[in-house]
Amino acid sequence: METTLQAPLFARKNVAYAGATLCCLLWGSAYPAIKIGYELFQIATDDIPSKVVFAGYRFLFAGLLLLLFALAQRKPIARLSSQQYGQLALLGLTQTSIQYVFFYVGLAFTTGVKGSIMNATGTFFSVLLAHFIYQNDRLSYNKTLGCVLGFAGVMLVNFTDSLVDFHFVWTGDGFVVLAAFILSAATLYGKRISQTVDPTVMTGWQLAFGGGVLVAGGYLTGGTLELHSAKAAAVLAYLTLLSSVAFALWSVLLKHNRVSMIAPFNFVVPIAGTVLSAIFLGENIFEIKYALALVLVCSGIWWVNKRSA
Repeated sequence: METTLQAPLFARKNVAYAGATLCCLLWGSAYPAIKIGYELFQIATDDIPSKVVFAGYRFLFAGLLLLLFALAQRKPIARLSSQQYGQLALLGLTQTSIQYVFFYVGLAFTTGVKGSIMNATGTFFSVLLAHFIYQNDRLSYNKTLGCVLGFAGVMLVNFTDSLVDFHFVWTGDGFVVLAAFILSAATLYGKRISQTVDPTVMTGWQLAFGGGVLVAGGYLTGGTLELHSAKAAAVLAYLTLLSSVAFALWSVLLKHNRVSMIAPFNFVVPIAGTVLSAIFLGENIFEIKYALALVLVCSGIWWVNKRSA
């Protein structure tokens, strides 16, 4: 059996937890950054094609940055078989292009509260799919309880003074759930590819390909993107760096750890997004529900990773 000292760095529990938390904090910071980006690039709320172009450039540049980083490390970024290129193209098309389109079309036909709650189902999908795909990643009482607690924390953050309307609209709520499922399934597919392709190279190619498809699709449907200031360029640069670091690190973590151990950290994303939105967008978070939500999320992560007696 592999000892702790022999195990890969990212397979060690504390390092994996820290890495997963960092990824989710970075993804959480994307919420205020994207909102600021829409304002600086003067993209209207209902202008989905331009949002797709904006996202496409973000992921395209992130992918190219990762491939350059891999080259600097003297990793063979083009020494892949035709089958591997096909796998990376499929991963980019699903994990970046299709998932992102369904998510933003869905958000156009539902409320932000419902969209946030529905999107959090992705963590459940990851743990559930892993149960059926991997022999060593079965559901347990601890995992189930942890996911329920974490999801409760996510819902609590999104509660308003009135009850949430759970009226289901397929083109809105359904598309957001479908996007979460596509992302979860693609993540598991990426874990499989990462066993034969370096995670940095894999992430670079899939982001570049998926981003390129989004840019082309956005322009073809009438989207535009104009650089109005240095601040706009800085925001796009930050989102590019954020995506490259977070996606590459997440791929490495998934390669060396069970999906059900890493996936629940996604519950941190909406919490981080809420706190960072308050800091950078001036939104009010001084309510007890946010403190309770943090407790629920942290408890959920602890339960998922707790060893059964």
